Amino acid sequence: MTGVRVVVDAESGVAPWRQIYDQIERMIASGALPPGARLPSIRQLARDLGLASGTVARVYRELETTALVETGRSRGTVVAEPVARPDRTALLHAEAARFAGYACDLGVGVDTAIEAVRTAWPGDAMAPGSPDAVPGAR
Repeated sequence: MTGVRVVVDAESGVAPWRQIYDQIERMIASGALPPGARLPSIRQLARDLGLASGTVARVYRELETTALVETGRSRGTVVAEPVARPDRTALLHAEAARFAGYACDLGVGVDTAIEAVRTAWPGDAMAPGSPDAVPGAR
């Protein structure tokens, strides 16, 4: 079974099932969870995260509905072979739109929102001189 590392932030304001779904979707899109990779059982993931089994079951149903995973009795839930998955750029734009909407709902301006992204960016990827550096980044 592939190591699925999912974190649920109870303070985020985003439903736990949605947080799990989004993280697994990103792992599949990035290749961190390749086709055929087995996900933990519903009970196991629920236990690991301290959530109700129904919450994780909803995530797996949603992932099946979008053809990202397949569930079979003998093999459990596995990452499906790619059909027509959105590319990384499409996923990034969708997340950016969601973040922009959230920032607007909070009443913050674009500069504050961009600074929040810079602060959250891992490592030195935003450092000046890196290939994807944003002008004016720290």
